[in-house]
Formats: sequence, structure tokens, C-alpha cells
Amino acid sequence: MRWVRGGGLSTLLLLLPLLLVFSYFAWFPIGRAVVMSLQETNLVTDPVWVGLDNFRHVLDDPLFWTSVRNTLYFTGLALLFGYPVPLVLAVVMSELRRGKGLYSALAYLPVVVPPVVAVLLWRFFYDASQTGVFNTILGWVGLGPFAWIQDASSAMPSLVLQATWANAGATVLIYLAALTGVRGDLYDAAEVDGAGLWHKIWHVTLPQLRGVLLITLILQVIATFQVFTEPYLMTNGGPQNATVTVLLQIYNYAFRFGDYGAATALSVLLALFLAVMSAVYFRLTRSWSTT
Repeated sequence: MRWVRGGGLSTLLLLLPLLLVFSYFAWFPIGRAVVMSLQETNLVTDPVWVGLDNFRHVLDDPLFWTSVRNTLYFTGLALLFGYPVPLVLAVVMSELRRGKGLYSALAYLPVVVPPVVAVLLWRFFYDASQTGVFNTILGWVGLGPFAWIQDASSAMPSLVLQATWANAGATVLIYLAALTGVRGDLYDAAEVDGAGLWHKIWHVTLPQLRGVLLITLILQVIATFQVFTEPYLMTNGGPQNATVTVLLQIYNYAFRFGDYGAATALSVLLALFLAVMSAVYFRLTRSWSTT
């Protein structure tokens, strides 16, 4: 009764339409996917209940472990190169006295380009012949030609390079916004203590951005585990399955083989892994973001 008199019931009634819409478009598909993962279905005929057979089929598929290794490889490379690049760019741009708006716009420009257009453009640039765009540019300084996405060993790093170029701009703006909240007197105190640029970044800037850095890290990990557009449009999983990722394997199950049960089973496995990983990550970093 205290909850009702405090306005809880009226608040719930106001939220109810939004909760119903959100549940229908967000939670209902998730629940439906869990059910489909336990069925053999083609979305046309009546489904057949098969229990955990779809999960066994997915785990026994040799391409499953290949896709997991490739996804982990992509994630590792993306974190190694793609995570520090936006931070470095944001710190450098924050130190500029003139043209900061222009450089911010140039940094964000790749995000404006439609992903499909960007991937196809880079696929053209990655032409392995001597007349390819990148090979021609590198040839001016005596390098190359390189096979790029036509070679199994260089295909994944090439995808990471394109993905970093395409997605770094949004993170740069996030860091630039966060840098405006760093107290200027901290930099003044560091200068009084004789700190140089690197010491100010390490002892002032990074600690002040710790919360933002932790959030962008987990968001990037989740996004890279769900990479699809680049391997699908640029290499279609090749060469020699070197760029087959988990999400691309889900697509193949559903739209190449018509096995929607296996596709949803693999989707559920990926969602469970990301949920557990995120929970563990936030548990481990809870004190880091506040101390």
C-alpha cells in the first residue's frame, strides 16, 4: 500500500505501453530464438522438437572451432590496434589550438560512409596486383606488392585495418567529449610539479577517463565478437576459411543451408558467452572505475 500511495502504480501504468513494446521487439525475439534452437525448422513447415541436437551439431562442426579462432584473432587484433588509436587521436586533437572542429569532422567522416560502400571500396583498394591502389602507393617507396585479402595470412589483419578506419571516428568523439570534463587545475598542478606531456597524459588524463575507457573496451569487445559485414562482403570467409567468423557461420547455417535450428543454437551460444563475459568484466572492473 505504501508503494501504491507513493505513486508506484501510476508510474507502472505510464511505463506499461513502453514495456510491452520493448518486450515484444526485444525480449520476445530472444525467447523465440531459444525455442528455435531446440527445434528443427525451416520457418515454413511445422517445427520438430529435437532438444539439444542442434547444439551438438554446431559443436561437432569443424568450422565451429575455426570460426571461434578467427573471431578471437579478429578481436585481439582489433583491440591491439583499434582500441588505442581513437584515444591517441583524441588526446592529440584536444591539444590543438586551431582547427579542432575540422579535424573532428575528418575523424568522424568514415562513420558517415555506409558500411557496405566502405567495405566494397576497400575491397577495390586491396587489389593484389601491382596496379592495385594500395600496392601502387606502397610501390612508390619500394614496398610490395602484397596479397592483402587474397592471402590467408594477411586477410584478417586487412579486415581489422578497414574496420579500425571505419569505426574509430565515433570513439574519438566520445573521448573528446570526455576530455572536456577533465579538470584544468590538475594539468596546472602537474606542470608545477615539472610533468611533461607524457606524464600529464599518464597521471592525469587516463585516470580521469578510466570509466569511459572501461565502457568503450567492453563495447568494442562485444562489437568485434559480432563482426560480420567485413568478412561477408570482402572475403566471404576465405581464403581457406581464414576469415570465417561466428556471425558469418550463423548466416551460412540459416541462409545457405536453411538450418535455422543450428543458426539459432549458435546464436544462443554466442549470446550466453557475451553475457557471461560482460558480467565477469563488470564484476572485476567495478572498483577500478571508481577508485
